[in-house]
Amino acid sequence: MDIKIEPSWKEHLVDEFGKEYFQKLITFVKKEYASKVIYPPPKFIFRAFDMCPFDDVKVVILGQDPYHGKGQANGLSFSVNDGVTLPPSLQNIFKEIEADLGKKVQKNGNLDRWAKQGALLLNATLTVEHAHAGSHQKQGWEEFTDRIIQLLSDKKSNLVFMLWGRYAQEKGAKIDKQKHLVLSSAHPSPFSAYSGFFGNKHFSQANAYLASHGKITIDWS
Repeated sequence: MDIKIEPSWKEHLVDEFGKEYFQKLITFVKKEYASKVIYPPPKFIFRAFDMCPFDDVKVVILGQDPYHGKGQANGLSFSVNDGVTLPPSLQNIFKEIEADLGKKVQKNGNLDRWAKQGALLLNATLTVEHAHAGSHQKQGWEEFTDRIIQLLSDKKSNLVFMLWGRYAQEKGAKIDKQKHLVLSSAHPSPFSAYSGFFGNKHFSQANAYLASHGKITIDWS
């Protein structure tokens, strides 16, 4: 099965693409796109990987589902397309960055600018049906993205993983904390942001850690 994905990721994932669960997943996804409104557009399903090659990854921010509203999802967790109103969670992420780093954040929700610097913006599930949050869960995407996290943990050193909310923390439970910095807090959703997301200082901690290991820091603005 030929999956169109950035070459360095393809090299690491070629065996995964041949597994039975992944073939069933792709069959399911193709049927969904053929019969329903599914996000993101097909060419953006693996965009998080295309924007951030394996060797360039420095930070991993783990989300759950793509946005399920029209024109929002662009293949990167928490990110939206240019000109789209900022979702509440992203508004809160920007608020925390401004409070943490003492700098203004451009109010453009397209986070390509982070991905190009080495932030892998990874959703646990890479597709979703319009207006149906969680609709493509438990079809195989979680197994695939678990493998991504394991690959990064095993094969790289001194990464920063940002795990916001219980779901992300459970998904990242097997990350090797001897090799990587794992930052956990409440989710930036309006329902939980005041329960530990605000004030977590993850962005300054991430940059301090990267700098201490001789890596170029991320411009979070």
